[in-house]
Amino acid sequence: MENVPLITVSDLSKTFQAGASSRPVLRGVSLSVDRGEFVCIVGAMGSGKSTLLGIMAGLLRPDTGSVTIDGVAVEDIPKRAAFVFQNYSLLPWFTALENVRLAVAAARPDLSSAEQRDRSTRALEQVGLGNAIQRRPRQLSGGMRQRVAIARAFATEPDILFLDEPFGALDALTRETLQGELAGLFSHSGRPVTTVMVTNNVEEAILLADRIVPVLSGPPATLGTPIPVPLGRPRTVATLAHDEDASHFRAHVMATLAAATGRRKPHTTANAPVRTGALVEAQK
Repeated sequence: MENVPLITVSDLSKTFQAGASSRPVLRGVSLSVDRGEFVCIVGAMGSGKSTLLGIMAGLLRPDTGSVTIDGVAVEDIPKRAAFVFQNYSLLPWFTALENVRLAVAAARPDLSSAEQRDRSTRALEQVGLGNAIQRRPRQLSGGMRQRVAIARAFATEPDILFLDEPFGALDALTRETLQGELAGLFSHSGRPVTTVMVTNNVEEAILLADRIVPVLSGPPATLGTPIPVPLGRPRTVATLAHDEDASHFRAHVMATLAAATGRRKPHTTANAPVRTGALVEAQK
């Protein structure tokens, strides 16, 4: 039997209006994501990745084209889906536990308050915040706040997870730690979570993804041919650093992204560096 994708993006286009001027962001974007697959959309800052993710998650409306999940058109945030933003999006007057429990209560109103609290506590413990559940966001570091955001997403036990550069604003050590924790959660979760993540970090995509989808910088942006990641799981930053196959694959991805971005006419914002580290202005 043919595998039917869970998420289908068809011929998507989006232009933002600002008074009399317009800024085309996406054009003719199509993509499919299989059930349980982890897809990373990789491109430079300002290339339209977050706009695409927002449309896929029902946060934005496209000008043309469509997004379907399980054959149903996306017109709002899908049920059983969670979104992790780059800027945490925590309620400052709530504790870490309350921020997570609020999401659980919205997703699972059938659970009792005690069950919602227990599930929220376990999720926070899972990301290493068992001793900080009663702290408010102002009492947490940036990395800890992002752990709360990730715990909030996982506590709802989503079928679909959208990640908008969740580690982009963190220091290198915290980012690597959280990447490893996210990879570990997927390896040991016991259930498939279909995930779409946007990032400008190639190493992050190789660590986490089943497929890497390059953004061909515009404006407007389009998508290049997806690159399957042939590396086994579980993966860690340390093992990938010393794995010969991973090194060869990394070089292949970098060359492919360089060729992809080189096909498009340079543009000041869209051709900002992609980190690898960094794919530094590949068209030069």
